Amino acid sequence: MKDREYAIDSRSGIAHGATVLLSPHCDMRPAGVEIDLLVIHAVSLPPGEFDTSDVIDLFMGRLNPTSQPGYDELVTNRVSAHFLVSREGQIFQFVPIMVRAWHAGVSVFEGREQVNDFSVGIELIGSDACIFTDHQYDSLCQLTKAIGSICPRITSDRVVGHSDIAPERKTDPGPHFDWKRYLASIRS
Repeated sequence: MKDREYAIDSRSGIAHGATVLLSPHCDMRPAGVEIDLLVIHAVSLPPGEFDTSDVIDLFMGRLNPTSQPGYDELVTNRVSAHFLVSREGQIFQFVPIMVRAWHAGVSVFEGREQVNDFSVGIELIGSDACIFTDHQYDSLCQLTKAIGSICPRITSDRVVGHSDIAPERKTDPGPHFDWKRYLASIRS
């Protein structure tokens, strides 16, 4: 995946080079709100397993409530992210950049609530208990640069973890996410 190039169409908000699966779990951003924050998440379903199919089903609203213990509680969750990066570095897009994805939940950044209104959310397949792959960092870096090309207010100091905007509820992307490596790669 390292050689793959990503570019985002400024009109449609769709990333060329990504696998596009449009989630019903999104809506329009409030008028006049500029996108100026990138939120990095980590997700695995079932917890600790790194197949993408159940996460895709969750974001698409088609998770089977009987396929795993606890899924019956998740099927009523209407969640999505703009992007998902697999362990192999494949990028899936669920929501166009210009549309509001439902990834942040109850959250605050610099005193501003409703973080979904002004942010882009990227989920990495993983958990707090493991390191992320080189493929994921490569794809995440390329994707971040593509997002920055159409959302110039998202600079390296406006990239946060889910734990930064919802510290009482969330710990992702967790202690194994290499912020130094990631931030250095998007600055180069």
